[in-house]
Amino acid sequence: MSKLIAACGLDCAACETYQAHQAHDPEKKKDIAARWSEHYDAQLTAQDIVCDGCMSGGDHFAWCAQCPIRACVLGKGYQTCAECEVFTCDKNAYLFQVAPQAKAYLEELRRK
Repeated sequence: MSKLIAACGLDCAACETYQAHQAHDPEKKKDIAARWSEHYDAQLTAQDIVCDGCMSGGDHFAWCAQCPIRACVLGKGYQTCAECEVFTCDKNAYLFQVAPQAKAYLEELRRK
């Protein structure tokens, strides 16, 4: 599976919401909604489990509209944080602690 890098460096293609939406799998969406509702203290339904990738022009998971990293990247006209001169800032530092692979993907992009 190829990588679909989000604004923050996470791989959208590895996300279960992205995978379930792309597969048009209502049972998987229902399962994700139930687990994420409990884990994130939210009220999600299978209809909420949609995503075509963070930076796509298609469907986005509800969090995308609130994501400060995505908003910053879009506001600067970038595709990812890798393009920013202030790489590793207060907006993405926590994410990089819990998902170091996101930072690694972005560092790889910066080297190219």
